[in-house]
Amino acid sequence: MDIDIKSLHTVTLDPDKCKGCVTCMKRCPTEAIRVRNGKAKVLYERCIGCGECIRLCPHHAKKASYDPFDTIYNYKYRIALPAPSLYGQFNNLTDINYVLNGLLEIGFDDVFEVGRGAELISAASKILLDKGHIRKPVISTACPAVLELIMVRYKHLLPHLLNLLAPVDIVAKLAREKALSQGIPAEDIGIFFISPCPAKVYALKSGLGVKKPLVEGVLAVSDVYLRLLSAMSSLKPEQIKPISKLGVEGMQWASSGGEAAALYRDKYLAADGVENVNNVLKALEDNTLRDVEFIELNACISGCVGGVLNIENPFIAKARLRGLRKRLPNGKCNTLADQGKSLDYYMWEKEPDFKDVYKLDEDRLAALNKLIEIDKILEGLPLIDCGECGAPSCRAFSEDLVNGEIPPDTKCPKVIDESAKNS
Repeated sequence: MDIDIKSLHTVTLDPDKCKGCVTCMKRCPTEAIRVRNGKAKVLYERCIGCGECIRLCPHHAKKASYDPFDTIYNYKYRIALPAPSLYGQFNNLTDINYVLNGLLEIGFDDVFEVGRGAELISAASKILLDKGHIRKPVISTACPAVLELIMVRYKHLLPHLLNLLAPVDIVAKLAREKALSQGIPAEDIGIFFISPCPAKVYALKSGLGVKKPLVEGVLAVSDVYLRLLSAMSSLKPEQIKPISKLGVEGMQWASSGGEAAALYRDKYLAADGVENVNNVLKALEDNTLRDVEFIELNACISGCVGGVLNIENPFIAKARLRGLRKRLPNGKCNTLADQGKSLDYYMWEKEPDFKDVYKLDEDRLAALNKLIEIDKILEGLPLIDCGECGAPSCRAFSEDLVNGEIPPDTKCPKVIDESAKNS
């Protein structure tokens, strides 16, 4: 699967719906949005796919990118990878095997639960934490939006990153190996993750942490939901095969704090919501976090159940999952010993690259001169970060001026208004 990363956009804009209200721009954690000519514009090199702009847009002008469901029919043997958060989308669900059998009914030939990969990653995490080779506090890399945020804004925290693959990458590898062992030709195999968020779409299509993408496509929970609900409704109890191999640990990963709890350690911190994540990372960078060994961060409120590609309120989904967990085995259902793989199998194949998207210029002297110019511009600005200029902050406005992103004669609207009052 050849992907043009530069053209891989996790968020697209419907210009007819966009009113230029600056809501998305003000809440973007990486200042990746500007409003130009009354319409939002995404600076994709800064976008981390967190979905905050989609969640907050009052006009529904932002749309997440994912593969159409019919893409699965490009392959003869189709494997679904459902995330644990998927189970929280269904009301009155008492047996997750209904969901897995429903996936078989709507066109898949096999199902491999991502929660199984989560249990394996939990086991691998314990080994790495005990070895002490990663600087503490160790930061989970399971949320790709958080990982991208660190890659964009927090270079000094790179030594703290847990260098393990995401659970979906592990199950994608295991699912492919299983299919190949059954004699299915490699070209016939199509592996599809059912994603709760756009960050995972980008991560899987770009191959974050791996040498090449491990799936053939990424579907949205919201796009699969109605098909799946219809199929589940028509299933009779005697038709339900006991497919699930998921335990409590794997199901916990769907909600914030679940990954940390699966490590059975007391000194951990779990935070969710992109603003809270930013605050934790700033505190860690400032060395004000103490007595913490492990940090779990999720860009979405409540964790993966809060992803914008889901259909259910995250708090309702979280409550449903608590009920489902009571019906799952408490023991270790998916262990490293069961798979017979070395620890390397679960670790990054390549380290993600730090993205210096805020660099003013490749030439250090030119960058210094631009910085001086920015500071001069800031002296004449009100520094209230109102967003009226189409930039998220006065500093961002100054940078846009210096970098030629806007005409050099562009003035701050507040300064213009003040001049008009005094004239």
